[in-house]
Amino acid sequence: MSIEVRNLRKQFGSFTALHDVTLDFPDGELVALLGPSGCGKTTLLRIVAGLEHADAGQVVINGQNMASVGTRERQVGFVFQHYALFRHMTVFDNVAFGLRVKPRKERLDEAEIKRRVKALLELVQLDWLGDRYPAALSGGQRQRIALARALAVEPKVLLLDEPFGALDAKVRKELRSWLRRLHDELHISTLFVTHDQEEAIEVADRIVVLNKGHVEQQGNPQDVYEHPASPFVYEFLGAANRLPGIVQSGTFKANPDLGQFSMDFGSAQKEGNVIGFVRPHDIDLLNTTSAPGVSVQIDRVIPLGGMVRAELKLPHQDQSWEAEFDQLTWAGLALKEGMQAVARPRKFKVFPA
Repeated sequence: MSIEVRNLRKQFGSFTALHDVTLDFPDGELVALLGPSGCGKTTLLRIVAGLEHADAGQVVINGQNMASVGTRERQVGFVFQHYALFRHMTVFDNVAFGLRVKPRKERLDEAEIKRRVKALLELVQLDWLGDRYPAALSGGQRQRIALARALAVEPKVLLLDEPFGALDAKVRKELRSWLRRLHDELHISTLFVTHDQEEAIEVADRIVVLNKGHVEQQGNPQDVYEHPASPFVYEFLGAANRLPGIVQSGTFKANPDLGQFSMDFGSAQKEGNVIGFVRPHDIDLLNTTSAPGVSVQIDRVIPLGGMVRAELKLPHQDQSWEAEFDQLTWAGLALKEGMQAVARPRKFKVFPA
């Protein structure tokens, strides 16, 4: 089921949560709404669900304007960050709840409800926990039960608000892979709110990056990561090192005079003052002080399993850079803490200052 939002505006007192947001969500797509706290992503999700009302604009689901349609009639399933399970009900009864409270003329008989709940518990791989209570479950199990409950009423749209935010890193990683597989099986139009960039890139068909109530950029996750439209998007989608400078004749010169290097910035790049960005894994380190590049000092070396992270101090700067290497590459550099070196970006993205 397709979803369209048109010129949505929402204010809470003097704070504007959404500024004329317009987006299309095609049928069957899993879209991640990504951004920092307060950017408007949860407000947008709640307006689509009918849990909040916009001050202006429209929500259109499958061609129908939702202005006068209540939450229940929108056929939307909503999964909250903190599960919102009924503690006094068993897992089975939690999943069955939405089916049992339907109007009598729409309600299934109890045998069909039991059949559907059993099938859903099997789908989320927790059919052996039906007679337990939420307090006896792990966080990951509770979240899967919350998802099963949302799916029980056969929603046309599934809305997930930071569904893995309360879980530890290992469980988050397991559940987001599971969610991707589940979506591929069910093909329900899904909007997924998160502030975790890795989560969004791994799970979503498309990401929408929000900032201060505006859409900064949207598109295929890898395209947005590789071609950010603004400094905000670049820095939000992963680790980033920044350096102000000037571009002249295809050469970047750092401010203050920390070094310079040549780079193909493309014909569209205007010369002048810029802010440059480079990812930690796109940096070469040279064990010299005379080659073209940015002068740095090896401030700290942090082994990370098969990788090494080097913290690089820029002279006369309060900021540091980070560079990442595999263990073999790092050993070949023969660099140690306190030594001087030259950092040379392999990829360097610049924006007008």
